[in-house]
Amino acid sequence: INMSSAPGQGTTPIPGSSDSSLGRFSLTGNLRRLFSHVKVENLAAGLSGGVVSTLVLHPLDLVKIRFAVSDGLELRPKYRGIWHCMRSIWQQEGLRGLYQGVTPNVWGSGASWGLYFFFYNAIKAYIKEGRQTELRATEHLVAAAEAGAMTLCLTNPIWVTKTRLVLQYSTDPSKKPYKGMVDTLVKIYRQEGIPGLYRGFVPGLFGTSHGALQFMAYEELKRDYSRHRRMHSDAKLNPLEYITMAALSKIFAVVTTYPYQVVRARLQDQHNSYSGVLDVIRRTWRNEGALGFYKGLVSNMIRVTPACCITFVVYETASGFLLGQQK
Repeated sequence: INMSSAPGQGTTPIPGSSDSSLGRFSLTGNLRRLFSHVKVENLAAGLSGGVVSTLVLHPLDLVKIRFAVSDGLELRPKYRGIWHCMRSIWQQEGLRGLYQGVTPNVWGSGASWGLYFFFYNAIKAYIKEGRQTELRATEHLVAAAEAGAMTLCLTNPIWVTKTRLVLQYSTDPSKKPYKGMVDTLVKIYRQEGIPGLYRGFVPGLFGTSHGALQFMAYEELKRDYSRHRRMHSDAKLNPLEYITMAALSKIFAVVTTYPYQVVRARLQDQHNSYSGVLDVIRRTWRNEGALGFYKGLVSNMIRVTPACCITFVVYETASGFLLGQQK
């Protein structure tokens, strides 16, 4: 038996050991090596980027979700466009209305970006261990997808909470079923149990392809640009260069994967009932056609592109500072 315990390395069988004990030994060793690459600085830098971008751009996220679930139900307000939606909410509820659901969004974005960078950099370092060559595009894709799946397992309840809060249409606070993030989490758990907190998890898992495509494109752009400039692939760039690469990679990922966000938001919406992902897809296609899967795309692009740029610039700056301090 020759079980690989690391890229380019093998393990020597221990005389008298069983396959299962070898498997456990190999798994424990792999996990130990993976965790040896974990850096809290990546978590802190990613969290900082997520929080800053969310606080700046939350109103556009609220608009995006309201458009994504607009399926013709009478109870929903009718908006003619992005600015009409924002102006209507501002006139009815002021700044508080535009920042409905901001608490779980800050927690969710901060935790998601922090954990994503945390896992992604550890997985990347683990794959690259003992190698002199750069990671291939497919390896960046796999590392980002794994990081996304691990992050979603921890953060999905926060995203359900955010969706429920931003879809409270009543202007009368006493008529709103949810009073805040904790109240929403408790009520969903009491009324719907654990499955309620993990609504939209399956399309969310498909959505990890979004982050995977974005990170793959970002890494490839950075590497090709550094190669063009004859710099080391890990060389620090200026903010404008990071912004350009982050924007291009985000636009590519959004256009490719947006329909899953519509499906996910509709599953998490408290005003409609679907039996599952296929039911959402079937009913959306029947009632609204292909364009139904792209509702809210424009407001999403306006929001996520600058949000991504802010996040990556803050992350690259903060990680450079924190990791530099460590050295």
